[in-house]
Amino acid sequence: MERQPPPPPAVETHFADLCKELEVDEGVASEAAALLEEGKGVFLTSPSFGSKSPEDVERLCFAFVLYCVAKLKGKGMKQESSRFRLWKILEGCKLKYNDFFKESQQLLSKIDHVLRGRYGTDWEDQLELKQLQSLVNLLADASRFYCKAFNELFLSASTGQEPGSTKSNPEYFCFGWLIFLALRSKSPELFKDLVSCIHGLVAILAILLIHVPAKFRSFTIEGSSHLIKQTVRGVDLLASLCHNYHTSEDRLREMMGKFHKAIEEFFSMKAVRASECKTETLDKIDTDGLIYFRDLLDKECFHSNFEKLEKLSSTTSWEGELDLKRFLINNDNIISAGNSSRDFTNLSCPKRVFETLASPTKTIKNMLTVPSSPSSPANGGSVKVVQMTPVTSAMTTAKWLREVISLLPEKPSSKLEKFLSSCDTDLTSDVTKRVSIILEAIFPTKPSGHWSGSMGLNCTNAFDIPWAQARKMEASKLYYRVLEAICRAESLNTNVNNLTPLLSNERFHRCLIACSAELVLATHKTVIMMFPAVLESTGLTAFDLSKIIENFVRHEESLPRELKRHLNSLEEQLLESMAWEKGSSLYNSLVVARPSLASEINRLGLLAESMPSLDDIVARQNFHAEDLPATPSKKRAAYSDENGDSRSPKRLCIEPRSTLVDQISQTPPAKQSYTLKAKWRPLQSTFASPTVSNPVGGNEKCAEVGVHIFFSKILKLAAIRIRNLCERLRHVEQTERVYNIFKQILDQQTTLFFNRHIDQLILCSLYGVAKVSQLTLTFKEIVNNYKREQQCIPEVFRSVFVVNTNHNGGLGSRHVDIIVFYNEVFVPAIKPFLVALIPSGGAHPDNKKNPNSQIPGSPKSPPFSNLPDMSPKKVSSSHNVYISPLRQTKKDALLSPSSRSFYACIGESTHAYQSPSEDLAAINNCLN
Repeated sequence: MERQPPPPPAVETHFADLCKELEVDEGVASEAAALLEEGKGVFLTSPSFGSKSPEDVERLCFAFVLYCVAKLKGKGMKQESSRFRLWKILEGCKLKYNDFFKESQQLLSKIDHVLRGRYGTDWEDQLELKQLQSLVNLLADASRFYCKAFNELFLSASTGQEPGSTKSNPEYFCFGWLIFLALRSKSPELFKDLVSCIHGLVAILAILLIHVPAKFRSFTIEGSSHLIKQTVRGVDLLASLCHNYHTSEDRLREMMGKFHKAIEEFFSMKAVRASECKTETLDKIDTDGLIYFRDLLDKECFHSNFEKLEKLSSTTSWEGELDLKRFLINNDNIISAGNSSRDFTNLSCPKRVFETLASPTKTIKNMLTVPSSPSSPANGGSVKVVQMTPVTSAMTTAKWLREVISLLPEKPSSKLEKFLSSCDTDLTSDVTKRVSIILEAIFPTKPSGHWSGSMGLNCTNAFDIPWAQARKMEASKLYYRVLEAICRAESLNTNVNNLTPLLSNERFHRCLIACSAELVLATHKTVIMMFPAVLESTGLTAFDLSKIIENFVRHEESLPRELKRHLNSLEEQLLESMAWEKGSSLYNSLVVARPSLASEINRLGLLAESMPSLDDIVARQNFHAEDLPATPSKKRAAYSDENGDSRSPKRLCIEPRSTLVDQISQTPPAKQSYTLKAKWRPLQSTFASPTVSNPVGGNEKCAEVGVHIFFSKILKLAAIRIRNLCERLRHVEQTERVYNIFKQILDQQTTLFFNRHIDQLILCSLYGVAKVSQLTLTFKEIVNNYKREQQCIPEVFRSVFVVNTNHNGGLGSRHVDIIVFYNEVFVPAIKPFLVALIPSGGAHPDNKKNPNSQIPGSPKSPPFSNLPDMSPKKVSSSHNVYISPLRQTKKDALLSPSSRSFYACIGESTHAYQSPSEDLAAINNCLN
């Protein structure tokens, strides 16, 4: 008798073997096994659209479970330093940081209820995954900068190697990085952001240039292109490096002073003035203000110093989750710049797309017919777009803050004070008090009662406070500058200096302050506060912020292009999903502008809570009454506690709606007669309560104007994305049809957008049009091409929000893949729109003759249609093919031939990129 092969090892066995191999603590291993067992059903279910093998999915889940338990169970333990670390987990599971962070967000959403029950409601804050991902991005950018700069200044130890590889760099290269890590581990508050890290690394380069033997330099002092700043005493080393890398000389000298103190402490050596030393490394260099260490890189001391640094560079802080030394040694294991979060440093998107969004003259018609984008496959991607690195972008924008904004006065200018004093009541004091309170909430400089973790912005030592104070000063100066420009423009357009309705509006000021603070944070690229954290600190919602972005860009003419692109990226995030999330103030406007949606909004509980008062913010931050001024009067703050309309960051919303939207529309909008009656709209109407009548729009409410403008921006963004996706799929002729379906959904089935991403509706609209047009286009092909789009995130097609009613009649929710959403929710809601696309002669001529006829190319009806349901039966003696009758519920849904063409079939295609009907035809041919 033939012996049967043993069954494959169970998942639990694999996990136990991994824990033994990694020598995981027994307590952590047992709890991790319990967590894996509880969530195994969702953990190991491969998504409908995923290219990962079951083994890859298993390793990702193992790493995720181990990290969650090690982090959450070990939080606050006495032996924190010996806790199992993320870098060890990923090394044992043979995973890259990039893959782990990308997939962990999906896994977190699946087992939120499990982690909440085990570790409390604040488990996500304790896990610190987003902060770690941001730190990986920051250190990867910093290490790439250091590697490139070092190789520009110093010769490689050997030739024929890749620049920046471990073998091509001398020991001095690693020595400099270890000094940086050692000081960073001792004082991480010095390096809260990328700008600080670059100043630190430039300081390291200066120290190396002073101490590394001159023979290792890649240049000579005479005629060097690296050191171009001269004094009467020789080359000005620091000024030259600041010129090359856009750093501040004062900040660089300050950072070098900190490194000098650290070196004295690390190696127990005394610093001497460089002017007192006679060494070849200082020849022809102006030594004024420079420091030299005689034994730092001496041959006899170098190796012992190197060993000390390796020990000192290890850290037991939260950053110990990462092996920071490996950022220089094994860059393949680190997340790449191209996978960074979508912000102004990620400039891979075509310039034309940005300019289209920015232009006030482009219409939807133009966007559907303009030439292909540079990155589009339609033109072969022949156009090269110059990319700016994250470091270059951060340093150039920091230079703008330093040379333009930091030179401004700390208080409102005389012109701004004149506007504030011209109101019904002098508002100068209120404005200065408000900006102090809000910026203290964003950049706290005093310990707060409820901040106990190390990841918050709460400043608890002397090094944190100067950093936060500097950021507060930059944000306040920028706020006053833009506020003055807005006041001038409003006064010029209204011919009055009394701007009380606007300047007494609490929401307007908070949005302007939040936008200023966000640009400061984006410039410095801090790892401790990423968007939308600034909204949480100020009590605003994403829809609120969308109202100020366009005005901010328009009134700050000196704003660098990189920061404009950052605001453009933010607005895309607001439009595509954030404004549609539960608790968005958009819903407060919708219940006024679209009363028919009120019942569904209330049923789902989507309305935003009231904006917290300044008193609430003061109490929440645990400020001391004597440290901050009294809050502005509640009477003035109540002018606009609600929200109004919204605007685009890159263009004036001055075109009539018919110009923007309706020129190519086949279906009239909900309010065809609506137009913007003026080329300029006062900001007071933008931020007015939704129920207030529009001051320049007759009987319309401000909410109606705001929703129409907001929807027109969504249509504009959708038009760009639909066109780009159709170009990729080689079906440009379908662009306008897909756009019209999307527009009808937004106008007439707005509830489909609630709690969802607009790309989910775009993908479904494209597939629906492809089905009724009989295109051989599968969902798999659409999604695979969508993955190549710059804005793609896996959650769009893997996790779509669906509402369902539980057995008790209460509302429940679940997240499904996009095919399930398309079949269960999308098609039933928009079937009439798809039917309308079928020409009057009928999409399928045969259908007219025989209502039961099949779609061309699809298999014939089964000959056993009258038989009751039965289990699958084998229908071929030579092939492994089984058939199973369609369930009655599905049969009813697919009753008519036109309806049959709408739905998606789930399953692996018999060939790459072909439709379900072709799959079935291939199976029939196989049987025949």
